[in-house]
Amino acid sequence: MALFDLASKIEGKPLYRYLSERYGDGQPDDSVFVYAAGGYYAPGKTLTDLQDEMRGFLDLGYDVVKMKIGGAGLAEDLRRIEAVIDVLDGDGSRLAVDVNGRFDLNTALEYGRAIEPYGLFWYEEIGDPLDYHLNATVAEHYTGAIATGENLFSLQDARNLIRYGGLRPDRDTIQVDPALSYGLVEYLRIQDMLRRHGWSSRRCIPHGGHQFSLHIAAALKLGGIESYPGEFQPTGGFADEAVVEKSRVGLTDTPGIGFETKAAFHKVLRALHS
Repeated sequence: MALFDLASKIEGKPLYRYLSERYGDGQPDDSVFVYAAGGYYAPGKTLTDLQDEMRGFLDLGYDVVKMKIGGAGLAEDLRRIEAVIDVLDGDGSRLAVDVNGRFDLNTALEYGRAIEPYGLFWYEEIGDPLDYHLNATVAEHYTGAIATGENLFSLQDARNLIRYGGLRPDRDTIQVDPALSYGLVEYLRIQDMLRRHGWSSRRCIPHGGHQFSLHIAAALKLGGIESYPGEFQPTGGFADEAVVEKSRVGLTDTPGIGFETKAAFHKVLRALHS
């Protein structure tokens, strides 16, 4: 990450333009789809609290939000899902749910049957990330969209997911995160593999919606990235002046990744350097 930041700064270009010229078609996206991830469990957190959290995301300009499930019983999780859908004007397609890999096959199928009528944005990280059989079996029975891959780090892992995970290139999403895995070079190899297997780059929405992933998404024309409003500060999020509108965020012309455009994070970096 640091070397790409340096190389693009030497050329005086924002990273997304630098990457697009070298690894893309030279015409990067000027804005990127982003969704707001939250909906965590917390002691004493009520349905009203959850709804208020999601309203806060909508007020920030997000149209699509994500919440956690699997940390409570099915009946309670369905109440939580319905409470959030109410905030989204009854539109389940604007809500993604994330299991964080905790379900066994029977639980995954049970939840799948229960949530399918909601028409959710996606059903994410359903079981163990390397349990391709579980994922494939769920895909056979659940007609809605599935998202997974954030805990896969290599070309070999991603290729096995495509071979054995049952993912459907017309609806499912691959979430391999170039910032948390083996870096952009490996991610470019994964993109090449996906193309050869008939996958569009638009079906890739990396986990972890921070500035490095934002540039990669724009340069490689990915389907978007994840965002954590208010979480993981001061490193998380986008440039201080970035505006999210209808779940899209634009990019700046600051050379490199643009860490300097996040004042709180830049202050930390300067303190570490000194």
